[in-house]
Amino acid sequence: MPLHRLFVPPTLYSDQDRKDIAAAITGIYKGLFPSFYVVVLFIDVPVTHYFVSGQNNDKFLRIGVEHIAKHFPDEASGRVFMDRYEGVLAPWTKDRGIDWEVQITEDDRNLWNENGMSPPVPGTKDDELWQIQDKAVPYGSYKV
Repeated sequence: MPLHRLFVPPTLYSDQDRKDIAAAITGIYKGLFPSFYVVVLFIDVPVTHYFVSGQNNDKFLRIGVEHIAKHFPDEASGRVFMDRYEGVLAPWTKDRGIDWEVQITEDDRNLWNENGMSPPVPGTKDDELWQIQDKAVPYGSYKV
């Protein structure tokens, strides 16, 4: 699961922008794993509570991403992904002249469940089933 938390001033993006950003982020992962793994949360922070350099800022986006389903095999592949991510976000960041920050962490896959199940190992038939169904379905020992 990649979980994307976007901390935003409430008026920075319209509802349509938010839908478009979520779709663009989800698209980055197409073919890597089921799209339902991708969660994008917009967390509105009132400008009076949003500080950068000790000053209120209504033109700053902070993104925290947690990767759980898959990890980067090396630093170079992580940088390739980061460049791709930045490119996908450019219409809502760089192109609009706002400031932003992105940080990605990689969490322990063994400490993650979907609907009470440990997700199938990538590349297995069970993983393929989840991709086709695009939802968590019982498999292996989880079947009743």
